[in-house]
Amino acid sequence: MRALVCESFGPVENLKVIEQSLPALKPNEVRLQVHAAGVNFPDALMVQGKYQVRPELPFIPGGECAGVIAEVGEEVKGFKAGDKVIAMPGLSAFAEQVNVDHKLLMPMPEGVSFAEAAGFCITYATSYYAFKQRAKLQEGETLVVLGAAGGVGVTAIQLGKLMGARVIACASSAEKLEFCREVGADEVINYTEEDLKERIRELTDGRGADVIYDPVGGDFTEQAYRAIAWGGRYLVIGFAAGDIPRLPLNLPLLKAGDILGIYWGGWAARDPKGNMQNFSELLNFVTKGRLKPMTTEVFSLAEFQSAFAAIRERRALGKVILSLEES
Repeated sequence: MRALVCESFGPVENLKVIEQSLPALKPNEVRLQVHAAGVNFPDALMVQGKYQVRPELPFIPGGECAGVIAEVGEEVKGFKAGDKVIAMPGLSAFAEQVNVDHKLLMPMPEGVSFAEAAGFCITYATSYYAFKQRAKLQEGETLVVLGAAGGVGVTAIQLGKLMGARVIACASSAEKLEFCREVGADEVINYTEEDLKERIRELTDGRGADVIYDPVGGDFTEQAYRAIAWGGRYLVIGFAAGDIPRLPLNLPLLKAGDILGIYWGGWAARDPKGNMQNFSELLNFVTKGRLKPMTTEVFSLAEFQSAFAAIRERRALGKVILSLEES
């Protein structure tokens, strides 16, 4: 099978598409014929050796995918060959086949493509955990989303609206902001042309934002926090801008504000039942037509450099996907 392999930590350009063989199938695993895999910002960090987890070399990156079960281990229940599934292997998704523990599988909802399903797990799970378990987002509250046109930002817009919030989307270009409006944002802010703090205050009649969702970091973090409401919650998702910001701690003191870290993977490992309950609710939203997974950027496995560049350079509108289907 073809696989995208990291042989040494370094730039994503050093990754290689090579032929690999799979290990023998374990009794609790299924062998999945991968049709599509989601590309996420942590994947780029991982191959550079900059992520919280450093896999043993060599390894195949990729934490989420969708495909068809080709074979099942003898202890697997609830799944059979031919089933279409979403998988969360954690690693090894950027390959034509992957062995996955059956506990890390979910049935693919009807009416969802492999590309849409492949990008469903990490970003939607992160945002739903952030809003449900951490921020406890309430109907009628104002939610500000930074980096709103990116893969995780789009899910924050969608889920924020689904949960009854008023959503203000923040991005760096008119094209991205128009995309955010199409996704469902109520208001938009171009933070390269407008004063982020003052514009948030204007759009909230001086009250500030109840919840701020930040996957960007960098220069905009302090500006945004200065526009948080009394008792507001600031959600730290990641640092796509590259710089980890430093925030004066008098700000949360004066606003009685919270700063909440969102590490979905760590929580899911500690509370697997809670995580699967969240996924059950998310899949129910999809099945009932209340949530439509967003996929706008699809690349072939050979085009992996372009896929990573779209994320690293923050050019992507929505989710970035690697297609493993034969062209």
